[in-house]
Order: sequence, then C-alpha cells, then structure tokens
Amino acid sequence: MLQKKTVEDLQVKGKKVLVRCDFNVPLQNGMITDDNRITAALPTIQKLVSDGARVILCSHMGKPKGEAKPELSLAPVAKRLSELLEKEVIFAKDDTVVGENAKKAVAAMQDGDVILLENTRYRKEETKNEENFSKELASLADIYVNDAFGTSHRAHCSTVGVTEFVKESAVGYLMEKEIAFLGNAVNNPERPFVAILGGSKVSDKINVIKNLLEKVDTLIIGGGMAYTFAAAQGGKVGDSLLEEDKIPYAKEMMEEAKAKGVQLLLPIDTVITKEFKNDTEFKTVPTREIPEGWMGLDIGEETRKRFADAIKGAKTVVWNGPMGVFEFENFAAGTKAVAEAMASISGMTIIGGGDSAAAVNQLGYGDKMTHISTGGGASLEFLEGKDLPGVMAVDDK
Repeated sequence: MLQKKTVEDLQVKGKKVLVRCDFNVPLQNGMITDDNRITAALPTIQKLVSDGARVILCSHMGKPKGEAKPELSLAPVAKRLSELLEKEVIFAKDDTVVGENAKKAVAAMQDGDVILLENTRYRKEETKNEENFSKELASLADIYVNDAFGTSHRAHCSTVGVTEFVKESAVGYLMEKEIAFLGNAVNNPERPFVAILGGSKVSDKINVIKNLLEKVDTLIIGGGMAYTFAAAQGGKVGDSLLEEDKIPYAKEMMEEAKAKGVQLLLPIDTVITKEFKNDTEFKTVPTREIPEGWMGLDIGEETRKRFADAIKGAKTVVWNGPMGVFEFENFAAGTKAVAEAMASISGMTIIGGGDSAAAVNQLGYGDKMTHISTGGGASLEFLEGKDLPGVMAVDDK
C-alpha cells in the first residue's frame, strides 16, 4: 500500500507551489476538442488556491521534441482554465519555459494567483530528465505537487527530477485517486476479482497478463489479442490479427492459468468480415473456425453472454482494452456488452485508461464506473506491478 504525502498534508499559504498537471489535450485549429484532462485537474488547483498558495502550473502537450512549436503551445489551456476557475490564469509565454516572463509573473504573484508555464517539452532536457532544467523548474517554487498520473511512468524533469530540488513534494487528488484505485485494487482486491484485457496485441500486454495471473480469480481476454490465443489452441483465425511469435507464450499462459486455478475466458464465437470497415457484410462463426479471407472484428453473442456472466459475479473488475473495433458501430457490440455488465454491478469497477476509457465514455457508461484512469500507458504499467517513477519520487507520508 503506497502512502504518499497529499495536498491535504501541506501548509501552502503564501508559498509558491509548482503543480505538474496533464494538460495534454486534443487540439483542432487551436481549439480544445476535449477538456476532460483540464477539468480533472480542477479539484487540486482549487484546493491550493483556497488555501492561499501561489499556484504555478506546468504540463507537456504532444511531442514538440525540444523545439518551440506554436501549434503545441499551452495558451489555449490557460484560456480554458481561466473560464473553468472563473479567475484569470496568467500564461507565462516563454519558449524556454522558465524564462523572463515566467520569472516576472512568479515574482508578482499574490496568494491565490495562478499562472501556467509553456509546454515543458519545448525543452529537450525534459524527456532526458537533465538536472539543469529540473533545477530551473524548482527555482520557481517552494513545494512541488504531481497530479499528472498519465505521465508518471516517465522519469522526466517535471515528474521526477524537480522533486530533488524542492523542500517538499506531494501528490494531487487525481494522482491520489489513481494510486488508491489502481494500485490497491490490484494488490488488495475484494474478491472475486475479474480482469478483462482487450486491444490488438498480446505483446503490449505480456507483463500485464503475467502479473494479473498471480492475482485474479478470472481473466477475460478479447479484442485482437484473442486470435493469438485461438491459434495457440489449434484454431484457424483466417486473416485476423495474429502474432505468430507469441503463440508459445499464449500456450504457456493458458497452462499457467490452469496451474493457478484461474479461470481464463476466451471468445467462443466471433463476428467476422472481409473488409476493415463498418459498412460491409459480416457474420458470426466459432472463434477457431474463421475461414481464409475473413477477419474477426468483434466477439460474438455467445461470448458476450459468457463474459457478462463472469463480470456479474465480481466484486472487483479491472478493464483495459476494447473487445473489438468499437469505432465501427457494427463491431461495437462486444465492447458495449462488457461496459453494460460492468455498469450493472455494485462492486468496484476500474477502467485502465486509453481506448477502454474512450469506449466507455463514448458508449455513455462513464458515470457508472467507480474509476476511469487518466493514463493509458501509466495504468498498464501499474497493472504490470511496476513502480512508477513519478509516483515514487514524491515524499512519503
């Protein structure tokens, strides 16, 4: 059980607090198309403001690779934050992130003021966690708060390096929630504990499968990765996604599940088509009998029932990765069935970021889940049982 200092443990009045947020939001023509990540950061910012801190926010956006790219500026984020907080958020526009504008703005701060620095990845040192940039960031503040779970699996200046040069560090509310739900659900779950893995590749989830087999009562596998398991059972998968080099691994995992008494559920029927598009002929066949020239794009009706039954008996469910190509309406039924089953239970339901989070929100079940993780890659590493550098760097309670 990780016990990190949180914003509740800090005395911040009159102090300068540097907060690492995840404002990596999608932009189109300079307009924010989805501000979920910004609204997710509000509770921590509002808490610090009401306690009289001088709040300095920082984040990366996209991959400018150490160059100042105007289209990846955080200026639109400052504007949206000002609207949401109903107070001016000063944007310290410096291509060097910590430059004259930032220093001037920080020097002029009053208690409760908020400023936002420019994209931290405008500096090439950021992703290399180089000391000089960590020191520059730390020079602006007395206290550091990390509320960016989505980037906490990366050891960067603004997530790890900076902690070495401030007097005190803590996690924000969002980060605290991620640690509580993801970390503790996996390490100390209420049982039965069911994990559902989907998405396209087995190779992305190798360590996750291994780690979860040590902990779950039931492991459900769907999505593109299921065809490698079907092939490992001697099935024919036609033109479906298949990682031939992972067939031995799939066999090994099936044997391991058996040895550990874990119920491993794989698709028994599959919705197949000849073309990768929505408007095309499709039919349902047994999963291990997909003809040449056809490919599986979703789990079939029998499998949906089977998976839903397993979920309905659970007290803890963690889900990462869709069951099919949910972006196409004709092949979204499997992903929808899983979301529906999870929404109907009273146990703890956790969505591990990435595509599954998008799917759950898109299908309208977001508010029925206990927790939707904000970090795809970070939540996967958590499920692998790894220590995340951005979490570990923060002061313990």
